[in-house]
Amino acid sequence: MGTPVDPVPQVIRQALADASDAPGYPLTAGTPALREAIAAWVARACGAGVDGLGVLPTIGSKELVAWLPTLLGIGPGDVVVVPSIAYPTYEDGARLAGATTVRADSLTAVGPTPRVRLVWVNSPGNPTGRVLPAAHLRKVVDWARERGAVVASDECYLPLGWSADAEPVSVLSPEVCGGSYDSVLAVHSLSKRSNLAGYRAGFVAGDPRLVAELLKVRKHAGMIVPAPVQAAMVAALGDQAHADTQRERYRARRERLYAAFTGAGFTVEHSEAGLYLWMTRDEDCWATVDWLARRGILVAAGVFYGPGGQRYVRAALTESDEHVAAVTGRLAEA
Repeated sequence: MGTPVDPVPQVIRQALADASDAPGYPLTAGTPALREAIAAWVARACGAGVDGLGVLPTIGSKELVAWLPTLLGIGPGDVVVVPSIAYPTYEDGARLAGATTVRADSLTAVGPTPRVRLVWVNSPGNPTGRVLPAAHLRKVVDWARERGAVVASDECYLPLGWSADAEPVSVLSPEVCGGSYDSVLAVHSLSKRSNLAGYRAGFVAGDPRLVAELLKVRKHAGMIVPAPVQAAMVAALGDQAHADTQRERYRARRERLYAAFTGAGFTVEHSEAGLYLWMTRDEDCWATVDWLARRGILVAAGVFYGPGGQRYVRAALTESDEHVAAVTGRLAEA
């Protein structure tokens, strides 16, 4: 399912322990140290400027993805655009708000409807690992701004690009947003970069007006990151060494799994970034799931991510080296 299995870095665990005496209520907006750490990381990783940038910690990224339409006041009669093959929670969030979901990779396919309030983009994508070029993202931002819609970019896998020909770019990059954060939000997570899925540590950055509205509602709703986790996030965002070590682990696992699956007759599509291999044997995904399960290998059926995934499966890189070696051995015997 893509859950991290490697240890939480010691520098982060120590920060959490040091902040564990936290009897008071934490700040929904995040401590000043955390807000500064988020802004500094976004500047480094996303190429964003810190001036005019709104930032806000979240309880992981999934809760924000699920509740963003509701938090933005989107409801019945409104349209949320999501990728044709996508993380299911984008559509779940629209349903929670009572809005209508349209699956589309090209905005021309959305049509002239004035009802679009939110456009989700996900690059690098889950499950496909596809990287959207800066020019494409810029067109999405321009299109949304013309219609008064918000662009929310799920960038959880941004630091995990594997191809020099497809370098991930943030929606906060000047070449995408034109130096203005108006109507743009970027969603990030420390679950994969820092093995913090169990901490529920994420954040959103972008349009300060939108971030202020999110903060206002989240205060009343009790959507608050615990104080020890906020301290752990400061440590995680300020330490690049552990992230580089983890990235190298995933790179090595990816190379082994890529070779093993292609050697067993699979075709890997996209997958130039992120933590998954998006693969096909040109058959119904459930037949592929069954074929692999009979060999003790579990993957996700592509149809989970939309009708366009009917003939694909998703394999995660987030298994131990021991399990990865077992997979390569079993595929070699297939």
